[in-house]
Amino acid sequence: MFVRRLPSVVTVAALAAVLAGCGAGGDGSGAAGGAAPTSAAPVPAVTSDPALAAQVPDSVKSDGKLVFGTDASYPPNEFTASDGTTIIGMDVDLGNAIAQKLGLTGEFVNSSFDGILPGIGAGTYEAGMSSFSINDERVQVVDMVSYYSAGTSVGVRAGNPDGVVADDLCGKAIGVQRGTVQVEDLAARNEKCAAEGKPAITVSEFQLQTDVNLALASGRVVAMLADSPVVGYAAQQTNGQLEALGEPYDAGPYGIALGKNQGDFPKAVQGAIQALIADGTYQAILEKWGVANGAITTSEIRS
Repeated sequence: MFVRRLPSVVTVAALAAVLAGCGAGGDGSGAAGGAAPTSAAPVPAVTSDPALAAQVPDSVKSDGKLVFGTDASYPPNEFTASDGTTIIGMDVDLGNAIAQKLGLTGEFVNSSFDGILPGIGAGTYEAGMSSFSINDERVQVVDMVSYYSAGTSVGVRAGNPDGVVADDLCGKAIGVQRGTVQVEDLAARNEKCAAEGKPAITVSEFQLQTDVNLALASGRVVAMLADSPVVGYAAQQTNGQLEALGEPYDAGPYGIALGKNQGDFPKAVQGAIQALIADGTYQAILEKWGVANGAITTSEIRS
């Protein structure tokens, strides 16, 4: 949703309200302070597919629900609405549609990002959907089904007043959400800084992405690394007070995380995504949240 640009003398407190509402306290309850979809177009109704539903393990479908773990602090992908409790976002809409295609009702449970995959292993969640980039480390502990493609973007304050250079962050204070692939990115960058005899990047890790956004807006860091749709949405929701620096890089797939050794469950989820792509529901959801540039045409399983 685009709204009138804030005055140039916006206070930190006012901008904090726009960025994070009441959810920037680091307790896992991140809110988006009234953030909203970028399109009001309706999402098509989803009908169940009995053949796909038959592939869901009895342990999952016995209660009629598909329980997702998510870190609801990553708008527009997953975050809490202005009521502070309802979890919304692109991942939520898509996860609910997948559940419906499997004859189930989606349920999203807020969690710390780094607690979701262990929660799947412990049986707390039946799936994880929280903008997880698929990588070899994660595939060792969960199966993953791809559903979106995103790169990393560097976010800065409007006009880049601190002179950040995307390819050389040495000596800069950078914010990032704990447990994300961007933490690994910054570690690799710091190795390069050391090898070139340059000062190290000062990395500030935050539990919530909304806290990262706020740290950048308030000047505690001079840039942030986050997934490309997240940086783009932060710029929209702050009326241009933040912006992406350059183009996204290292694009790769997001994956829904599922527990190991669950028979045809990954095939059921993959089939549901493919069906939603085919009938237009998938595209409608991405367009609703302004992230259609990351659409995929084929879902794949990594196990």
